[in-house]
Amino acid sequence: MKIDLTKLLNKQQRKTILTWILTPFSWAYGAGVWVRNAVFNAGWIKSKSYDDRVAVVSVGNITVGGTGKTPHVEYIIEQLCRSYRIAVLSRGYKRRTSGFILATDAMTPRDIGDEPYQIYRKFNGLITLAVCESRRQGIEQLMDLKPDLQLILLDDGFQHRFVKPKVNIVLMDYTRPPYEDQLLPLGTLREPMHRLLDSDMVIVTKCPTDLSPVTVRMIKQNLDLFPSTELFFSNVRYGEPRPVFPVPQPQLPSLRWLTSDDLVVCVTGIANPKPFALYLKTFAAQVRVIHFDDHHEFTRRDFDFIFGELDKFTGAKRKFIVTTEKDAVRILNNPYYPPKMQDAVYFVPIKVGFLDYEGNGRDFIAELSRKIDEPSGTIHVNT
Repeated sequence: MKIDLTKLLNKQQRKTILTWILTPFSWAYGAGVWVRNAVFNAGWIKSKSYDDRVAVVSVGNITVGGTGKTPHVEYIIEQLCRSYRIAVLSRGYKRRTSGFILATDAMTPRDIGDEPYQIYRKFNGLITLAVCESRRQGIEQLMDLKPDLQLILLDDGFQHRFVKPKVNIVLMDYTRPPYEDQLLPLGTLREPMHRLLDSDMVIVTKCPTDLSPVTVRMIKQNLDLFPSTELFFSNVRYGEPRPVFPVPQPQLPSLRWLTSDDLVVCVTGIANPKPFALYLKTFAAQVRVIHFDDHHEFTRRDFDFIFGELDKFTGAKRKFIVTTEKDAVRILNNPYYPPKMQDAVYFVPIKVGFLDYEGNGRDFIAELSRKIDEPSGTIHVNT
């Protein structure tokens, strides 16, 4: 006999039981992380530095789920690609290949992963991009292939302690601060919060535009970083929609053109779709949200379901599929997407903006450039 716990227990009771079940696993996970970090901290396993040949900058986090790594990597590339010869090294999550691969124009997300493909496609000709499971192997092969490199950006490199970056940038989501979180699987922390003390720069991402001084003070107090650690606050800024496929006359140049007679089917395969869906709902159209797992590879059945949802709304004057930039690259290269519907699908690009919360014009890129260019071993104390 099947027992429906939702009818026997309220939400808080179910949460308490789940906490009891998951707590031992969280302790075991934390013990494993502690042992790994202790081994590196004691020097029994060495972290290798490449400061004498190239500046390595890691952009990572201590939580699972989207903190905005890819937009921040893109922001750094956009600001620095004319000042440094840059390579990006990623693991290439969910790619169908293995080992070290240098990106070329002939590759697809299946070869190098969706996020690296997005970065390569956007900055093709301005950077070198490679994927490799081993960060050491990846860095060393990049330096052999491109001996004139000046800067290597490690995408999601904070946990990979075999490499010691010159600059460690760690992102944390404003809506999911680590001091209110717990270790996996009880929470979303991959590392205990004190690992933030190993960072050089911390960025609080996805902040509201009207971030108050009181909130900033509270975050600073709760993080309790070293005085030498730079703290910045950023937010997401959405651009105008663009067609996923090349179409001669795009029908959706701006979301502001939508009316209450229009239908938007929001399709996402990202870690945290809620902010994007809420953004689309600020416009006049009817919005239907369809969410898949992060890095989801769309199937024929998925597209049949999506277009079935479009067909249900018979009264809509115009119908659009709107997705994220990361999902767009998987749709663009997907053989199951019907060609006759290519003019119906759009993506909304996002950019990162930094908030001048102290009112002193402090600039993230200027501070990052200073850390990249300074001699190794220099110690700074912020005043």
